[in-house]
Amino acid sequence: MARSELRPIVKLRSSAGTGYAYVTRKSRRNDPDRLQLTKYDPVARKHVLFREER
Repeated sequence: MARSELRPIVKLRSSAGTGYAYVTRKSRRNDPDRLQLTKYDPVARKHVLFREER
């Protein structure tokens, strides 16, 4: 079964400027806008805002 385009792969890039990124899937139906999550940045060694990159 093929992967659906309803849940595309997105890259979350750190807003701290360290270049660290998480890769995840998101639901286009529930989150049509760009995703923003607070996650841990191991380079900055603290929780920072991660924004969706296309």
